[in-house]
Parts: sequence; C-alpha cells; structure tokens
Amino acid sequence: MTSDVTRPAAAAGPAAAPYLNLLVTMVMFGSAFASSKVVVEAMPHQMAAALRFGGGGVLLIVLAAVLRRRSAPIGRTAAVRAGLIGLLGVLAYNFFFFWGLSLAPALDGSIIVPVLSPILTTATLLMLRRERASWVRVVGLLVGLAGATVFLLGAGTDTTGTKRLLGDLVFVAGAACWAAYSVLSKSLLAGIAPLRATAWGTAVGGLGLGVLAAPTAGDVAWSAVSGLAWANVVFLAVGPTAIAYLFYYRGLRSVSASTATVMMFTVPVFGTFFSTVFLGESFTGTQLTGTVVMLAGALLAVLGNTLIERTTGLRWSADRQADRQAEEVS
Repeated sequence: MTSDVTRPAAAAGPAAAPYLNLLVTMVMFGSAFASSKVVVEAMPHQMAAALRFGGGGVLLIVLAAVLRRRSAPIGRTAAVRAGLIGLLGVLAYNFFFFWGLSLAPALDGSIIVPVLSPILTTATLLMLRRERASWVRVVGLLVGLAGATVFLLGAGTDTTGTKRLLGDLVFVAGAACWAAYSVLSKSLLAGIAPLRATAWGTAVGGLGLGVLAAPTAGDVAWSAVSGLAWANVVFLAVGPTAIAYLFYYRGLRSVSASTATVMMFTVPVFGTFFSTVFLGESFTGTQLTGTVVMLAGALLAVLGNTLIERTTGLRWSADRQADRQAEEVS
C-alpha cells in the first residue's frame, strides 16, 4: 500500500523539475531590474554593466569548464560566432539596459524589455518568413505595439517629465537588441553547446562592456560605494547571470519552447514585485493600461498559431466524436 501511494509522488518530482528550474530563472531575471537600479545609483551605468557581466562571464566560463564532459568543445569558428552574438546580446543590450535604468524606474524596464522583445522578435521572424503568419499573430503584433505606445505616453505624463520617457525609449532600444540577438542566435549558434556558447558570448560581451566602462573608472568614488551596492553587484553576477542561465538550459531540456516563452511573461510580474517592494516605484494609470494591452498582444503574437492549432484540433476531435455517436445511434 505504501509503495503504491509514494510512486506517483516520486514520479511527479522529476516531472515538475523543469518547470521549477524555469521558475527560478524567471524570478532571477525579474529581480535583476531592481538590483541593477541599486548599482546604477552608486556608479556610472557603463561600470555597473561591466561589473555584472565581467563577474558573470567568469562564473559561466568556470561552470562550462566544470561541466565540459557534457558538451563538445567549442571550435574557433563557433567561438567567433558566439563572440559576435555576445557583442549584440550582452554588450549592446546591456549598454541600453543599464543606461535606461539611469534615467527611468526599474519598473518600466521590467515591463518594456521582457514584453516588447518577443513582439519585436516575432515581427522580425514573420517579415523574414521564418515563421508562419496568421491573422491572430498579426492582430497580436498590432495590439502589442499599441500597448507599447500607450505605455510610453504614460511615461511622458509622469511628474519626472522627459527623463522617464527618454529612459523608456532607451529600454525600447535594448528590447530591439535582444530581439535581434534572439533571431540571429538561432542560426549563428546552431550546433554549439548552449552553455559553452553562453559562457563565451558573455565573456566577449563583458570584455566589451569593460572597454566602454574604462573611461568612467576615474569618476567613481570607490570608497563611497556602499556595501549594499557591492552586494547587488555580486548578486547580479551570480544570480540573474550565472545561475539563471544554468537553470534556464536545464529547464529547456524537457519543456517546449512555447512553454518557456509563456513562463518568460512572468518576468514582468516578478520585476514589478521587486521594484515596488524594494524600491517603492509605481506606475501611472496610463502605463498600467498599456502594460495590460501590450502583454495581451505579446501572447497573441507569440502563441497565435499554437492557439489556432489547438482550437482547431479540439473542434476536429469533438466533431469526430459526434459523428461516432451518431453512427452508433443509427
């Protein structure tokens, strides 16, 4: 009796593990916005980005070395491709990300980046005809872009004036960089072990951020940087960078890409929580409306075809069942 009861529970553990891995990843990603804001307030945004990804790159390289038996070594050509992707997904994206944090609340970034990036990625893939378009996805893109416009208009009406709006526009540029990274990485990183590609790209991108940050080193009053700021630097390198990527790839081993995408939309929820609780930030009413509209559009744009296929499949199954019942009655 005991063994029969415990078997399902034991089986449920491994089945739930990928989702728990992805959930940890999303919590880490969401926390990065508020944590990065603390660091940006203590030093120039270039230096904050360099410290996060310099440390994160080192940790990922060590992690890739420890787990080297599980993946093939990266060749010279693959290393070059991963490095180029790192310049876009780490250097360019985080330059805009940390710059935006120096101008606007972390709350805005936690909405714009994770919600607008999938919209821009989907729009690019559809224009390049790499994915199949449908009226649901097109409507989703239009709705998502409309929501982003409303959100930006709400930022412009905030009491901080044009500074918050400028920061949000910088976040949009960061979202565009991440979308380009998502599109190009599918082809440039094909055949490369994910962890090795991430470690190499992060290291190259982190080195580029270090070059950009070098001129600002003299502007930092290092002795005045608080222990809280340094604690957040360490947390960003370990949590949202090294640990988050490791858990993300572990989750993707057993979960479909569409499921991972849906879970990615929880990042704004966690980002909003950390920004409001720990930083005391808030939305304008217009921004809240834009957030809801943008999120709805993003879900339709990314998952539109899946929703249609599932709905069509359910209808087909229901029709077949009805036909069988009619045949049995006759």
